Amino acid sequence: MTLAATYYGANGWLLEFDDLRVLVDPWLRGSLSFPPGEWLLKGELPCERKVPEKLNLLLLTQGLADHAHPDTLALLPKDLPVIGSAAAARVVERLGFTSVKALSPGESTNHQGLRVRASAGAPVPMVENGYLLEHPAGSLYLEPHGFLDPALEPQPLDAVITPMVDLGLPALGAFVKGCSVVPQLVERFQPTTVLASTSGGDVRFGGALSRALQMKGSVANTGAQLPASSSWTDPTPGERLLLKN
Repeated sequence: MTLAATYYGANGWLLEFDDLRVLVDPWLRGSLSFPPGEWLLKGELPCERKVPEKLNLLLLTQGLADHAHPDTLALLPKDLPVIGSAAAARVVERLGFTSVKALSPGESTNHQGLRVRASAGAPVPMVENGYLLEHPAGSLYLEPHGFLDPALEPQPLDAVITPMVDLGLPALGAFVKGCSVVPQLVERFQPTTVLASTSGGDVRFGGALSRALQMKGSVANTGAQLPASSSWTDPTPGERLLLKN
């Protein structure tokens, strides 16, 4: 029984539950921007990455371009099964994906032995998804903005993927809440490993909005507050981490 994870920077991950390979929120090539245009915010990758081989599932937390990245999704086979939030499902359906399952918070589905339960995630502005993933090889929770659904019951998990810093704007406050959510996640799920996400991968941002972004805390400071029972990792993009064997 093997549980492994490979980080791709930003929100992207490859999760392996034995032979089941799940690609999460990938951004592998091309730039990233939001309406009304690149003058507001533009992201660029330090390097492009190849699409992982032998994928079994695409899992999308949100329909925004930093989670459902159109240029990256165009690289994937259209018959690859997709599970995502309602907004993400609309994005991939427009792109021609043929096997799409939309989940609302509280709903669940099974895919090749993997139970996928959607939880209430970030309101951006509509409430998007986090996921509780359970498989004979291991269990994992992920949500990219640090919003923990109170409906999720306490249970021990092998790993949690979460931001470990806060990101925000002066007038709007934090829209990524890693510093405050990590202690809650540890109390709720007692994870063996906490994996830092969302703010990593050396992505370069420009535009008016990027100059106003504020970061609070650090991965190291947040990790130092974890109990001895939970280890933490600030992953290097492209490095495969064996979480359980």
